[in-house]
Parts: sequence; structure tokens; C-alpha cells
Amino acid sequence: MADMLIEAVNWSPEWKKKSRNRVLSTPRTAHYIAGWPRDTDLGVIAEASGERIGAAWLRFLPPADPGYGFVASDIPELTAGVAVHWRGRGVGRALLRAIAGQARSMGIRQISLSVERKNFAQKLYISEGYQIVDSSDADSDTMVKNLAAGRVQSSSGSG
Repeated sequence: MADMLIEAVNWSPEWKKKSRNRVLSTPRTAHYIAGWPRDTDLGVIAEASGERIGAAWLRFLPPADPGYGFVASDIPELTAGVAVHWRGRGVGRALLRAIAGQARSMGIRQISLSVERKNFAQKLYISEGYQIVDSSDADSDTMVKNLAAGRVQSSSGSG
């Protein structure tokens, strides 16, 4: 999970990469995996040839320690990362669908996330039913997926 958090933080090839130590010691990013797993945490991992190539996970964060995509304390925030050489090959979509399925089975009704507008993953999130609910940040949007709507869509044969 830590490796995929680092992939998520370092998504842009244009930026200087943040070190593992920096990502895991900075409170605004470390809280996505600190103390993993908590009782309410959910996660999925993608593997190829025994190598971990991606992960997606949900964590409920409190208003006192919100994530970048915080909407409400009863809506978990999604974090997803895919190893750079596996991006654009369907791994992210498979992870999003798997974590949404887990969340539905646990009775979770919505998932939130934050994504920078320049991140190519934003198009993936939109195609998977996430909708922008807040664009007040200069560089990123907060998005929410309604899982009840996703259930209706999947029963019609998509997904």
C-alpha cells in the first residue's frame, strides 16, 4: 500500500518525485495508510506475475484530520495508485470497480476522492461514474461516486 501511495503522490512525470520518507512522514499523506488496517478500511491490490502493480483503498477520515477529497465523515475517501509501467492498461479501472464492489457489499453508499485537473486519471473517474462536487481548489476537484447508481448501471450489463 505504501508503494502505491507513493505512486499516487508522484503521478506527474513533470514533478520532482517526493521520497518515500517524505510521503510517509507528511501528515496530509501519511494518514491515508497510517495504522492500516483499521476496522473500517477496505482495499484491493492488483498483481501481475507475483508483483504488486496497483492498489485502491478506502478510508474514513474524521473532520479533524480530513483528506484532500474529504466530503463527510460517513463517506470514505478513495486512494489509488498504479505502478507507472502499468498505467493506461486497465489496471486502474479494474481496481476502481473492485473497490466499489467491496464498498457496496459493506453498505457504503458513496465514495469521495480528490484529483488534480491535470491528472489523466480524472477522465477515468468520470467514466466510472464519479461526479465533481467541489472545484474550489485552484488545481484539483473533489469527486463523489454514488454507489447505488453504480448498482443500477451494472445490472444493465455495463461493468
